[in-house]
Amino acid sequence: MNSDHSNRGNGPITTALLLAAGKGSRLYPLTRDTPKCLTMVHEASILERLVINLKKQGFKRLVVVTGYQEKCIRDFLETRACGMEIDFIISPLYATTNNIYSLWMARNIINEQFLLVESDLVFDGSLLDEMCSPDRIAVARMQPWMNGSTVTVNRSQNVKKFQNGIAGTFDEARYKTVNIYSFSLSSWQRITERLDQYISAGKVNDYYETVFAEMVADGSLDLKTVSFDSKRWYEIDTVADLAKAETLF
Repeated sequence: MNSDHSNRGNGPITTALLLAAGKGSRLYPLTRDTPKCLTMVHEASILERLVINLKKQGFKRLVVVTGYQEKCIRDFLETRACGMEIDFIISPLYATTNNIYSLWMARNIINEQFLLVESDLVFDGSLLDEMCSPDRIAVARMQPWMNGSTVTVNRSQNVKKFQNGIAGTFDEARYKTVNIYSFSLSSWQRITERLDQYISAGKVNDYYETVFAEMVADGSLDLKTVSFDSKRWYEIDTVADLAKAETLF
């Protein structure tokens, strides 16, 4: 593997990490024979849309953590990589681990600033414009359909705190995490140290947001928010989500 990537910290980010190991069981039966990222949204799959968006932004390298139906992803990218260098990491424990484990598996293959993206997102490619600088987090104002992690922000639009789950009353505005992040090399090195602690303690079923939340709280990670409110994006977890995404795109 070529680990000496020149873009360690100067200029825009040109490496992306895609986490695509899970089974996508909530999209069954669409994911019975294909991985979630190859689910079609109109004429193009989630993965094809991502590759096109990354290429338009000048990305040169895509690292993919695979597991379930990994051969389908490999076969697809071998013909549709758009000239990007592709590195694959296979997670053998994909059925019994969560995304914290997938992220941890990339610790040795990525040694540069990078963009982290989940494999269930469709979005307008121009939304990546501001994400190509390091230490950013994509967020959106809360909408009725959203669930999962939220953040509160300070006056300089940096993340103040993560919240897992959206239950309860809010005393300040919350923003949904869109599951796209960018990290500088120094932030990534601190993240991998913390991931090592979690994995060695057997916490392979956590979400990586748990680590980010802890690091934001103790001051070892600083993330500037990028609003995704101005353009189209959707997170596809269920068949109902897919139907909604198809009306948007």
